[in-house]
Amino acid sequence: MDHTALELIELGAVFFALGALGRLAGRIGLSPIPLYLVGGLFFGQGGVIPLGDIGEFTQLAGEIGVVLLLLLLGLEYSAAELFTGLKRSWMAGVLDIVLNAAPGAAVALLLGWGPVGALVMAGVTYISSSGIIAKVLGDLGRLGNRETPVVLSVLVFEDLAMALYLPILTAVLGGISFFGGLQAVGISLAVITVVLVVALRYGRYVSAIVDSDDREVFLLKVLGAALLVAGFASALQVSAAVGAFLLGIAISGSTAENATRLLEPLRDVFAAVFFVVFGLNTNPASIPPVLAWAVVLAVVTTLTKVGTGWWAARRAGIGRLGRARAGAALVARGEFSIVIAGLAVSAGAVEGELAALATAYVLLMAVLGPIAARVVEPVARALQRKTAGVTRTATDTP
Repeated sequence: MDHTALELIELGAVFFALGALGRLAGRIGLSPIPLYLVGGLFFGQGGVIPLGDIGEFTQLAGEIGVVLLLLLLGLEYSAAELFTGLKRSWMAGVLDIVLNAAPGAAVALLLGWGPVGALVMAGVTYISSSGIIAKVLGDLGRLGNRETPVVLSVLVFEDLAMALYLPILTAVLGGISFFGGLQAVGISLAVITVVLVVALRYGRYVSAIVDSDDREVFLLKVLGAALLVAGFASALQVSAAVGAFLLGIAISGSTAENATRLLEPLRDVFAAVFFVVFGLNTNPASIPPVLAWAVVLAVVTTLTKVGTGWWAARRAGIGRLGRARAGAALVARGEFSIVIAGLAVSAGAVEGELAALATAYVLLMAVLGPIAARVVEPVARALQRKTAGVTRTATDTP
């Protein structure tokens, strides 16, 4: 069979399978991310139907998926909202880092993956999935709840922490010297500062540059700007993903809303390919040996995220039920965790088992997060009723 024809058939099969998996995820009320990862495991090396020569296309499409994921995340925030969220949530954000990065780093060191593996796994277990959390809060009708601003403030802090973490990780994975690493971090801080200042004071001009009444022109300009910024950021050893995130922050108002509407379908397609590519690069046979560690991390970091949300909501004066909802909402891990692990795997600087552990962990957490958010309220109410009943009984006893 002709080589091009075979590639088209393979790509068609992958996209059709992704569509079927996405539909299945919607029917059972879960994020499609774990099913996309499973699809990648199915088609990858060691999978049931290994694919042939579409690696170059899927690799580039996966990179575009990361850029679009972070661009649309940036479009959700304005620079003013970022500063406000940072001031409101910095204490909870610091607690979040301590509680949720430590388990991943500890497991990596126990498995003998060294400081680089510890740095990678710390990021994998630390960062919550903004995409999954936003969708779950919307589906459950909790966007107007008192605890929701607390949850969003913690997510804002995490996103800003990633803007610093990713350049450091990129420098470490690239084998850059200590001085070179400091230089990369300095460049990253300078770029982030400049972009935030530009977004805060001159965001309307950035929006005007990419804006257009013609949808086709608008889409091409926004997508082109995102890829250009991501490319230049990568050349400066600032993560391409962070570059796209910062561009999203700089675009504001109706321009940001229109860009989100136009780019969402593209993001969904390319992001799905990204998750599949990560699954393609993970041998399913490597998962069983690390599955127990993935379960341990899932249990520990579920408790630590719930603790983070509970503490942050308590500081905001929110009642026990709202604290429980805030904690459960933060449990889900997803796109960012896979981005971090994908950077490490593509750099070839970590053990192959790390990809397997990250895959198994995200599979568990992307499923557990939405379930925890759904069941926490009825469980908390039942416990409240039970506690109230015990208290009344004790009071009535002569």
